[in-house]
Amino acid sequence: MLAGVLAMVAAVAALFGVPHRTASGREASAAGTTGPTASALPTPVPREPATLAAAFDHAQRVIDDPSSSSDDLQSAGQFEQLAIAELAGSRGRQRTVLSHLTGAAAATLRTDLAAASALGRLNTPRKTLPPWKIVAPPAPPALLGYFKAAQARYGVPWQDLAAIELIETDFGRVVGLSMAGAEGPMQFMPATWAEYGTGNVHRQRDAIFAAARFLIANGAPRDMAGAIYHYNPSSDYVRVVRSYAARMSADPRAFYGYYYWQVILARVDGRVILPLGFPKVRPVPLSRVIGRA
Repeated sequence: MLAGVLAMVAAVAALFGVPHRTASGREASAAGTTGPTASALPTPVPREPATLAAAFDHAQRVIDDPSSSSDDLQSAGQFEQLAIAELAGSRGRQRTVLSHLTGAAAATLRTDLAAASALGRLNTPRKTLPPWKIVAPPAPPALLGYFKAAQARYGVPWQDLAAIELIETDFGRVVGLSMAGAEGPMQFMPATWAEYGTGNVHRQRDAIFAAARFLIANGAPRDMAGAIYHYNPSSDYVRVVRSYAARMSADPRAFYGYYYWQVILARVDGRVILPLGFPKVRPVPLSRVIGRA
């Protein structure tokens, strides 16, 4: 069911659109509370390990602060992903940066670096751009509500459902068929949807609930790893889903950081960012953002 999207992403708010907001302009409010803001985050990602670590820690504190605005959450989440892209493939620099981090920031960085490595093994670079559209997903409270409603009805942890959709379509940003012919935000093959789906495969709530029913039929929640393996028969896939899910279980605010990731596509001639509005909006070579593809 994997959509072929490399779910490691990198973008900057100035390039890639306006974030979703609640009516108050915050994902969660705390009247009179002032927390860290994303304005202190450097652009581009620093090369010096201690400076990068300090900025990553700051971004994590923005994500973990319930009073953070949508703008700040977007900038912080995208900064973390830009840092992952910058560090990918350099084990030495990864270890050095991690040596400067503790707590939630260290846990997030370890999870995301390991996931990026595993996803790289799953991803097949394409020769051409896919016939996809990149659209805005539902606002975070609505999307989180669907995941939690599916958990309440079927007993499948919302974090696993969220991790699957993050990997499959970046929370529904990718609209189009996978190379295998799967479709919808949770990427169902037609025969599987016919068995487990009701409603519209492209509708978020319907697809998330169908994914929960599929996982239940294959051993969830007792054997989540086995159920996820049936969803996509790859040990790397299971490892990535369970890792992201564990991070969101340990820190539910991590969802808001992951929510703002953008789509990166691996091509044989280098990775490109597929921004909101693609294909009308042109892809951006990742090398323009982090200095290397």
